[in-house]
Amino acid sequence: MPETIGFIGLGLMGKPMALNLLKAGHSLVVNSRSQGPVEELVSAGAARADTPEQMARQVTRLITMVPDSPDVELVLDGPHGAFRALQPGTIVIDMSSIAPAAARRLAARARSHGGVMLDAPVSGGDIGAKNGTLSIMVGGDAQAFATVRPILDVLGNPERVVHVGAEGAGQLCKLCNQMVIGGTLVAVAEALALARKAGVDAGKVREALLGGFAQSRVLEVHGARALAGTYVPGFKTALYAKDLNNVMSTLAEHSLPAPVTAVVQQLLHATMAAGRGDDDNSVMAQTVFDLAGLH
Repeated sequence: MPETIGFIGLGLMGKPMALNLLKAGHSLVVNSRSQGPVEELVSAGAARADTPEQMARQVTRLITMVPDSPDVELVLDGPHGAFRALQPGTIVIDMSSIAPAAARRLAARARSHGGVMLDAPVSGGDIGAKNGTLSIMVGGDAQAFATVRPILDVLGNPERVVHVGAEGAGQLCKLCNQMVIGGTLVAVAEALALARKAGVDAGKVREALLGGFAQSRVLEVHGARALAGTYVPGFKTALYAKDLNNVMSTLAEHSLPAPVTAVVQQLLHATMAAGRGDDDNSVMAQTVFDLAGLH
């Protein structure tokens, strides 16, 4: 019989992830800042917890999927946080994207309350969340990872659920992921801008590139969005900006130069300054197009 799981954070990513756990036969207790998604999950068969603390009394497997480090701190270690009622042996799986240092700090707090915490950020956007095909990069205790692996395999592609290393390693891996996505997105946008500027069909250029070594998920998905000028969020630019801020602070911690990522951050600043924070992060391509005089 699948175990009961607590799930905190039913946003763009969290809601479909929670629904997938229900479909897989798990009993679910949910909590979220917005009540609309809570009602939707309750209608689908989940139970409601008014606070994370109340939830922690009912489960020994608890997933958090909230926007940023302070949000994770609040739901776990705040005045009504889950740590206040954590049952011995509880495994907390934070699937948010937060700073590696925050992940390590919260893992230590979980241990002090008799639990174990894994940092397990994801990649794949809302499409991957809905389809249960996310890539999941996990840091923390290997035995705890093995224990909850069946849960993670429901949420992600089992071939892309990877135990990366110790506490914080999952979050470090997510930062590396965001660096690659940002650099690739800018290169794709520049290539499409060149095609358009030269009077060549940019859609055909993308189609040809998808058949060669330049093929990537970014070219496939974000390239299509850039050509259509359709930026309905699968992952908001404001959240990507948060992740890139964590990238830059972590690079500074390790005195690591990253000139391509620095350029990406400047283009991201321009995108945010243009009021595009609520658009999909692929809208950064539009910033490149604007710089090229392509509107």
